[in-house]
Amino acid sequence: MNDTRADRFRDLGLLVLRLGVGAAYVLIHGRPKLFAGPERWERLGGAMSTFGIEFWPTFWGFVAAFAEFFGGLCVVLGLFFRPACLLLFLTMFVATSRHLAGGDGWGGSAHSLKMLFVFAGLTGIGPGRYSLDALWKRRRGPLG
Repeated sequence: MNDTRADRFRDLGLLVLRLGVGAAYVLIHGRPKLFAGPERWERLGGAMSTFGIEFWPTFWGFVAAFAEFFGGLCVVLGLFFRPACLLLFLTMFVATSRHLAGGDGWGGSAHSLKMLFVFAGLTGIGPGRYSLDALWKRRRGPLG
């Protein structure tokens, strides 16, 4: 593939996107949920009832809070990037489904729906050159 002038900034653009989106998930979404404790996790985990999963709501809520906090951190660092984006994609899928099933409509699910597509796209694109995953790959060499 021939690099054009704009292609030189692709990795920088991915870095900016990773830092902004990842930090927002760590600070705005994940941290308050993760450190709120079991009562909040139980309410969050109630979203799984949308899929007929009524057991272990506290566990599912913790998984969502964990995904947003540690997944966001992995997005920022570009570490275990694709698995983190996939986990965040699934979390946003559940959130979007819950909003739609709860009568919030498309407007109520707008944020989670947009982020669902962002994380789907990032899963495919990867973290870019300025990431810990890329550094690890460079250090392991072509056969490692």
